[in-house]
Amino acid sequence: MRIKLSDHFTFKKLLRFTTPSIIMMICTSVYGIIDGLFVSNFVGKTPFAALNLVMPILMGLSTIGFMIGTGGSAIVSITLGEGQKELAHKYFSMLIYIAIGVGVVIAAIGFIFMPQISMFLGATGELLTQCVIYGRILMISLTPFMLQIIFQSFFVTAEKPELSLKMSIFAGVTNIILDFVFIVVFHWGLAGAAAATAVGEFVGGFFPVIYFSSKRNNSLLRLRKTKFYGKVLLKTCTNGSSELMTSVSSSIVNILYNYQLMRFAGENGVAAYGVIMYANFIFAAVYLGYSIGSAPVVGYHYGAGNQTELRNLFRKSLSIIGTAGLIITFLAETLAHPLTGIFVGYDAELYHLTSTGFRLYAISYLLIGFNIWGSGFFTALGDGLTSAMISFLRTLIFQVSMVLILPIFLGVKGIWLAVVIAEILALTVTIFFLAFKRNKYHYA
Repeated sequence: MRIKLSDHFTFKKLLRFTTPSIIMMICTSVYGIIDGLFVSNFVGKTPFAALNLVMPILMGLSTIGFMIGTGGSAIVSITLGEGQKELAHKYFSMLIYIAIGVGVVIAAIGFIFMPQISMFLGATGELLTQCVIYGRILMISLTPFMLQIIFQSFFVTAEKPELSLKMSIFAGVTNIILDFVFIVVFHWGLAGAAAATAVGEFVGGFFPVIYFSSKRNNSLLRLRKTKFYGKVLLKTCTNGSSELMTSVSSSIVNILYNYQLMRFAGENGVAAYGVIMYANFIFAAVYLGYSIGSAPVVGYHYGAGNQTELRNLFRKSLSIIGTAGLIITFLAETLAHPLTGIFVGYDAELYHLTSTGFRLYAISYLLIGFNIWGSGFFTALGDGLTSAMISFLRTLIFQVSMVLILPIFLGVKGIWLAVVIAEILALTVTIFFLAFKRNKYHYA
């Protein structure tokens, strides 16, 4: 049976409703992971390092998608909860059209200045050439990638999380098949990896536009003629600023990690961090997916003034996140060696560096879920400032500080442990805001 936002959510129903979003986020993570797997094993270490060097920039430029998707879906969910369905359609449509326009402009700028961006990251010689090739091809698909990110949130708001899952799987499978064809069969190298990812992103970004515009669309949302709502756009940006901050900060932190690793471990360090990030994409996707999947439910019941269901969602979410943290940490520690071997098993020194770093980094999975969900919870309530504070401190201030300070005393191990200490500090901030705001929003 179709689960509605207005339902009472048991553990089973909440997991059923959010599971498509979790799997969807994992599928989205497949893009960079599959590229890295094929490039590392079939193209070479330098192209693999180039991919890892450019990827934070590409993810940083796509952060507007996270901002519009999370910030906008919260507003639309609250509007639906208030019973204003037609207005929700117009808000949704305006945000999609603006995202397309902004995406095209950013992609054009990124394409033109990719050589300068790559040199700024420290690329020279053959590494610079490979960075420009990979980066420019993915600039072409930046707009549909942004749309795919946005629709991940709006599919859930439209009570169609299963369609988002199907779309993500289709896009991910397309990427995998084309990676094999372009790299292994046609021998296109890093350009083939970028082309495969670009095609997958076009599939994941533009098919939802067709669905929400079609007459066969039976969801809660529909693309239609609209007008410019300045206040709604501003609220979307402020409300989604935490997700924007998280993504931008993550890109900055990744660049800083690469810089520190180049100093302490050279090109091997950058390659090792790339492998750890691939695993991190999958494990963190569980928390991100749950946050995205549960946010429209929280927003709807907050808009409807249903405090009893808000308290129910709050308690159950804490239990789910805590249990997931224990399971994910156990899996990460157990699978550290085999996962590392898949990517860099051909190089003993690189394998040892990566597996050691992975096991230290994986300790953070006990904590990271509470911080990701806490930030997303306040976004769903329309409290973008609190959400942004958690994200800003967690992803920028704490992580940047730790990755600069700890290596002075612990060397390379300090780089891997930086995220663990940063998440501990961030958890204290999350707990403070959850306790401080409970009487205002009545979720506890």
